[in-house]
Amino acid sequence: MAQVPREQAGRGAAGALSKVLVANRGEIAVRIIRTLAERGIASVAVHSDADEKALHVRLADESVALPGTAANENYLDIARIVQVAQETGADAVHPGYGFLAENAEFARAVTDAGLVFIGPSGDAIEVMGEKVAARRIAAQAGVPQVPGTTEPVTSADEVRAFGAEHGYPVAVKASFGGGGRGMRTVAGPEEADDALAAARREAGAAFGNSEVYLERYLSAARHVEVQIFADAHGNAVWLGDRDCSVQRRHQKLVEESPAPGLPDELRAEMGEAAVRLAKAVGYTGAGTVEYLVEDGRFYFLEMNTRIQVEHPVTEAVLGMDLIAEQLRVAAGEPLSEPTSGPAPRGHAIECRINAEDPAGGLFVPSPGPIHALQVPMRPGVRLDSGYESGDEVPPHYDSMIGKLVVWGPDRDTAIRRTLAALDELVVDGVPTTIPAAKAVLAHADFAGVTFTTRWLEHAVEFPAAVGVVAEEVADADGDEGGRDEVWVGGRRYVIPFFTGEGAATPAEPPARRSRGSGTKRKAAGGAGVGGSGAVSSPMQGTVIAVKVADGDAVTTGQVLFVVEAMKMENPVRSTVDGTVGEVGVAVGDVVTAGAPLAVVVPA
Repeated sequence: MAQVPREQAGRGAAGALSKVLVANRGEIAVRIIRTLAERGIASVAVHSDADEKALHVRLADESVALPGTAANENYLDIARIVQVAQETGADAVHPGYGFLAENAEFARAVTDAGLVFIGPSGDAIEVMGEKVAARRIAAQAGVPQVPGTTEPVTSADEVRAFGAEHGYPVAVKASFGGGGRGMRTVAGPEEADDALAAARREAGAAFGNSEVYLERYLSAARHVEVQIFADAHGNAVWLGDRDCSVQRRHQKLVEESPAPGLPDELRAEMGEAAVRLAKAVGYTGAGTVEYLVEDGRFYFLEMNTRIQVEHPVTEAVLGMDLIAEQLRVAAGEPLSEPTSGPAPRGHAIECRINAEDPAGGLFVPSPGPIHALQVPMRPGVRLDSGYESGDEVPPHYDSMIGKLVVWGPDRDTAIRRTLAALDELVVDGVPTTIPAAKAVLAHADFAGVTFTTRWLEHAVEFPAAVGVVAEEVADADGDEGGRDEVWVGGRRYVIPFFTGEGAATPAEPPARRSRGSGTKRKAAGGAGVGGSGAVSSPMQGTVIAVKVADGDAVTTGQVLFVVEAMKMENPVRSTVDGTVGEVGVAVGDVVTAGAPLAVVVPA
């Protein structure tokens, strides 16, 4: 079994790291700052106006304000962050994950300033971050792939041609992104135009580049990833794997290590392919190669050139501190674990605890104050969090409060221990994904490892939200009629029609329905009946699309606006048939929960 890395001896001719600027926020910034403190390295935090009193700011040795609230004013300001690093005397920058972590320009700017970038080179980030180029490199390295385009696509006709050749569904994916941002699933040729436009818009907003490519969407696959590490001495290893199949809106909810139910040969093949890929691009530092696994075969998905959100489950089963290993590599030392595939000890599960209301399967972003945060005191349990009691989750960034990480001597014990920890975890003040995580871990499919990346949205039911009633219809598993989901821009949601009475709030939970009960949700009162016609925002966020103008005729359920909150797009629909009498917002406006967006005069 791998051991915790020994204390670093320095970083070659440049000497030991003495001060590191952490170019991030939330739980990952807190985690990095705490590891730096353990290793006697000073930390510098940067923060927006909204994060002035955040936990990562309180814990750092020093902090510098980056004015503004929107991320592009602070956490994405390359020049300002590099300037702060130089002014504070930092000799290295740790990007964490998200924001600038996979930005080649940022990595180069840091190194050009004479500082150490704690991550791979800008060249490696660039080639692996550009998903089309990454597919070419993977092919050269002999890594299996699903059918996909080798050049960016710009027209819906290209999407339809690809679907005709390879079949549907087709995934439209951002060339410079990840985490589900800039991704849409096209179920048929009629959805190509909307899906391509939505993916390009979201990719441009999230990553500053609207380029997209296509892949055949595997509908019954698991998402399994391999942790790799490489140093500047030519060593590259794979350090186990993780299953990340439990996802909603293409974003992970529950992860575990090792990935259950994989044959040893397949596991080794995936690890060796990941190492070949890392060596092909001269990689250094921490990275993750993601695969789709279906019918005993694996296919390259993408490579993330950073530390992953779910890295703690690997730490738990290997006894390693992967952040400390990053520091070690950045300091010029060889890897502490020189051998690939170290045997894991036991099993670990991570549940992402987000400020989202999962009622009705909506996962509505729900920022606000945390009145109390209490972590269960159990063996093998830890919470990596960016918040403490009394802190507030702002609406401007992602919704993660923290990650509950639980270790057990075997998978069954880990599941039971995680369920007990979820029961005891207290987050008072905002709705969270705790009920969703409990529903997942208590499900027979999860215990039996019979899940896929689409399983959560198809098989796990959540209590309905206010203003939503149930009506028995045909089986919901078919592609025609009787569905309890809708498709918006090629992405599948279970969504009621938000009423005009303000933000949606959770109802008393009804009895949980079993799979296949065929329940269809609709606005209370039925289509075209009732409702004031007032349309208001269901949450605090930013208006990113206005789909109607004064005088337009609309029907019940028609999408009028799209409001983005905490990195999620949320369609807002009309509750009545009628005519738009007044549109009160424009693209780019920041609105509060319950803020009026428009008035629809009922027909």
